[in-house]
Amino acid sequence: MCYLDLVLQRKLDHLPAEPGVYIYRNVRGKILYVGKARSLRQRVRSYFQESRPHDLKTRHLVAEIADLETIITDTEVEALILESTLVRKHQPKYNIHLKDDKSFPYLKLTVQEPYPRIFITRRVHRDGALYFGPFLPAGHARRTVKLVNRYFQLRTCNLEIDGTLDRPCLDYQMKRCLGPCVATLCSKEEYARAVDDVRLLLSGRTEELVRLLERRMEAAAEELRYEAAAVYRDWIAMVREMSERQKMALEGEDDRDFFGYHQEGAQLALEVFVQRGGRVVGRREFFWEDLISFNPGEFLSEALRQYYLQDGFIPGEILLPADVEDAEVLEAWLSERRRGRVHIRSPRRGLKSEMLDLVMRNARMAFDTRFRILRPRGEELLEPLREALGLSSLPRRIETFDISHVQGADTVASMVLCRNGEMQRAGYRKFRIESVKGPDDFASMREVIHRHYGKVLEQEDGEFPDLVLIDGGKGQLAAAASALADLGLEHLAVAAIAKREEVIFVKGREGAPVVLPRESPALHLIQRMRDEAHRFAVTYHRKRRELRDFDSELMDIPGIGEVRRKVLLRAFGSLERVKGATFDELSPYVGPRTAARILEHFAKKQPLPLHDAEVGDG
Repeated sequence: MCYLDLVLQRKLDHLPAEPGVYIYRNVRGKILYVGKARSLRQRVRSYFQESRPHDLKTRHLVAEIADLETIITDTEVEALILESTLVRKHQPKYNIHLKDDKSFPYLKLTVQEPYPRIFITRRVHRDGALYFGPFLPAGHARRTVKLVNRYFQLRTCNLEIDGTLDRPCLDYQMKRCLGPCVATLCSKEEYARAVDDVRLLLSGRTEELVRLLERRMEAAAEELRYEAAAVYRDWIAMVREMSERQKMALEGEDDRDFFGYHQEGAQLALEVFVQRGGRVVGRREFFWEDLISFNPGEFLSEALRQYYLQDGFIPGEILLPADVEDAEVLEAWLSERRRGRVHIRSPRRGLKSEMLDLVMRNARMAFDTRFRILRPRGEELLEPLREALGLSSLPRRIETFDISHVQGADTVASMVLCRNGEMQRAGYRKFRIESVKGPDDFASMREVIHRHYGKVLEQEDGEFPDLVLIDGGKGQLAAAASALADLGLEHLAVAAIAKREEVIFVKGREGAPVVLPRESPALHLIQRMRDEAHRFAVTYHRKRRELRDFDSELMDIPGIGEVRRKVLLRAFGSLERVKGATFDELSPYVGPRTAARILEHFAKKQPLPLHDAEVGDG
């Protein structure tokens, strides 16, 4: 075991047996994964036991772990809350990220006020008000508010109602408010009855509301108040129309959420059916494109934590297609947030099981729509791409190159691989430009092409691409073509995409660049490869720059050589964290003498405070 591994081993040997959160970091100090545990000692050590089988994701994670941090909590529920918060804040690489670009509205009925109001909000607070939703689609919330204002006439203003105003506002004249602001127009009892009606409507208890309205209509007719009876008749029609819009119903009137998924390889679609008042009122969809591995129970557990951390409303029952190990902890957490009992179940038979099957089928349909219809499969794009670029064969293997630097400093290059229209991360390569000094993208491109394909030529099983794609214009294209010609590989197809114009230059046809429609799936594939090569190059360049800063600063301190520099890099991850470390934190890694030198070195670089005598009058 090397010295660097001893640093991590020391932390593993002293793990507490209490509940809490563990945080894994890489050599740069970046958070890789956040997890919770009933016993930190038992859970964290399990990752490093060679005798214990791990899935692909865990094997990749363990290979990157360089540092460990733990936070103790009093209970496992507290650990779960902290874990969910940290995952949402840092979005670690190996945690599941529940991304949704929609923010669905709720209706807020301020029953804690003497004269309640109803309005749309996108945040749920524990303020005593009643919240209904989320409304999916959002337009349904706006339509519902309009209907409530038209028929039940609750106020929409934020005035402090005391009944002392001389006259009502325009809403009263338009018959969209009962006018509680004027004492003679509406009694408190009359207004409270309207609020109760709205509560029944929004809670889904429409049959009960219809019976109440029918009794009022009959009473008005018997008293010969035919105009009032006609109003109640219209109300009943409106309530029934709203009820009939929700055709998917289950027995009972409890609130439930149904989760279903469909997964193929690294891609997954998650479907959530939202049931309120016994009726399915909407659905939400989430998608993943780069899952490293998949375990249904583990995935659903993480998805639930993130979903209900951002969604204010928590139903009394959550139904899943697979069991989750920490169901009891999740139930305790959700029950506390809901202030009522929450059950997580995986039904195997009955009406709820049939409903889960329906959700799973909808997840399959959402998967097909997202990954097969809206985004054609990569192989389906190869023929249009071949025709557009005039290639002799299908470009099944495409290698894309990009250069990254800042004013010529720390120039690096990247190569990303696309096979049959899908990115293959295992085939990515990164390069340090060695022969070029200063900002010369053309010479840098020539070097990286020559070096990469020179090595491929030396390999017995070297595989050449059907298309070499360059991020750049004619100059980069010419540099790449020249390098390939020197290697005797002039037969390889080469193209370059210019970033600003989004036009494509093809070797041998530079005078007539290819212009694809902006909505062309073939263009989107080229852009995706170009953007991925750019991202990979920029990430590597940033890492090189950070390493240079780390190296140059630390190597100036007496007593720090290559070995201790690596120890500090492994232990603290960044120069800023070394600067902020205390004597006690540094000593275990470099010894007390060198720790004192580090503190002295950075103390000298601190700016001196200005004293009053040094400040002039200007």
